[in-house]
Amino acid sequence: MSSLPILRSDTMLAFDDRPVEKRVGLVVLATDHTTEPDFRRMVASDRIGVYTARIAYANPTTPDNLRRMQPRLAEGAALILPDEPLDAICYSCTSASVVMGDDAIEQAIASAKPGVPVITPPAAARHGLHAFGARRIAVLTPYTEQTSRPMAAYFAEHGFDIARFTCFGLDDDREMARIAPASLVRAAVEVMAPDAEALFISCTALRSAVVAAEIEAAIGRPVVTSNQATAWATLRLCGDDRPRPEGGRLMTLPLPQDAWS
Repeated sequence: MSSLPILRSDTMLAFDDRPVEKRVGLVVLATDHTTEPDFRRMVASDRIGVYTARIAYANPTTPDNLRRMQPRLAEGAALILPDEPLDAICYSCTSASVVMGDDAIEQAIASAKPGVPVITPPAAARHGLHAFGARRIAVLTPYTEQTSRPMAAYFAEHGFDIARFTCFGLDDDREMARIAPASLVRAAVEVMAPDAEALFISCTALRSAVVAAEIEAAIGRPVVTSNQATAWATLRLCGDDRPRPEGGRLMTLPLPQDAWS
């Protein structure tokens, strides 16, 4: 085979600016089972590519363990298409974003990917709730009470009135990912406050985005979930404004003008 001639083509090649028009980065936990399937289903297309980096994380899901991810954010972001610009980048952990703070996460990721809009699940959820004009909300999380308290404080500090806050008491995100979607529908109906204007279901591990529309039909009010909200924000930042009612009412709305401006 060493004598086989290798020919070089003389075809004049044309090159596109990018293989895919829009590029989205995802920084996910090493233990994450849910974000990538959700983004493949809701965001990825022939026009939008989704590129993932995983960072080390160890359960249990406690505020201290969540904070330990902060030094790894820049390194994870830098591994996504190095030296090439992205159109948006999402750090896919709701509870860690609340514990560290949206600004700290944005600064860490911006050190590796300057000038790229940084999406966190709680920020995307806030903008989603604002898009509905909702101020009085109910919140459902899979976390323990200890990990849920910073979440309650986050939304209160951003001007939301929490009518009811309910948690499942779990401390392992792998177990959270195994909760059957039908169970999430039943739980949402049970925990919804009668006077709340919308329901926020926290946690990127939960498969709640799959049943957001079903929950809305059951409770008669808007539903915002972590992965649904980040997918919605990502699509809008990539210029995709097409309504996708199968993903819930949020997926039919425009991004508020002050979001990531």
